[in-house]
Amino acid sequence: MELKAGQVAVVTGAASGIGLAMARRFAAEGLKVVLADVEEGALEKAAGRLREDGAVVHARVVDVGEREEVFALAEETYGKFGAVHVLCNNAGVGSGAEGRMWEHDPNDWKWAFAVNVWGVFHGIQAFVPRMLAAGEPGHIVNTSSGDGGIAPLPTASVYAVTKAAVVTMTESLYAHLKAEHARVGASVLFPGPHMLRTGLWESHRNRPDRYAKQKPRRTPYRSLDQWEAAMKEAGKDVRFTPVEDVAELVVDGVRADRFWLLPESEHSDRQIRARSQSMLDRADPAYLENFILD
Repeated sequence: MELKAGQVAVVTGAASGIGLAMARRFAAEGLKVVLADVEEGALEKAAGRLREDGAVVHARVVDVGEREEVFALAEETYGKFGAVHVLCNNAGVGSGAEGRMWEHDPNDWKWAFAVNVWGVFHGIQAFVPRMLAAGEPGHIVNTSSGDGGIAPLPTASVYAVTKAAVVTMTESLYAHLKAEHARVGASVLFPGPHMLRTGLWESHRNRPDRYAKQKPRRTPYRSLDQWEAAMKEAGKDVRFTPVEDVAELVVDGVRADRFWLLPESEHSDRQIRARSQSMLDRADPAYLENFILD
């Protein structure tokens, strides 16, 4: 898909991190950008900075887990700009689940699925029919993660399961678009290849009351800085991928109509091969034994 000035890009989870980086990158290409996020203060700040840089911006507070709010976003976007060419279903949360899977608070699963899975589906249903009806070139980017989208991360099983679902949903979307001979493409994004400095670590700050924990946490939430310090104290090197690199990967992928937005990584390639070989061999998932679940 050719990106041209005057086109419209919608990005959810756009107040910070990967979402904001994507919005900035699309704006640099001359696209009008629609920012959606659940955090009003951060959203207003992000929109203000983009406008200062000369971008045409519309911002709306949206909880993507609520179908009506995503449909209202679509209605408002088409009312203001008349079209959408790029849709990035990027909003996501961690679950804050503790312990073994059978010990998890059910609301951890409900909240993570509402945002990470239902949020993507709501975006597809709210925007794709209109994008198809317009008959113009378009593209949908759904954000997954290597932690689940490539291979399970048992230490964050709720998050991993939701991100695995995003991959399958996007593969299905791709097939449906092809069956319609649509001019709209689809991609699944795996941010990385290293750690990312995003608000995902503190996503509990925006947890809705309807998904409040039914039992208190046994341990305090740990920030990214605290996690990084613990890793360094343990003698482990931690590398970070700038969110700007992820945004560049997205823009390049949209232009090339590339489905797998997967950065080159020996680690990811090993996981993909090990998991695939385990399935082909009908063998136990030995590739999970490297994870310490204590």
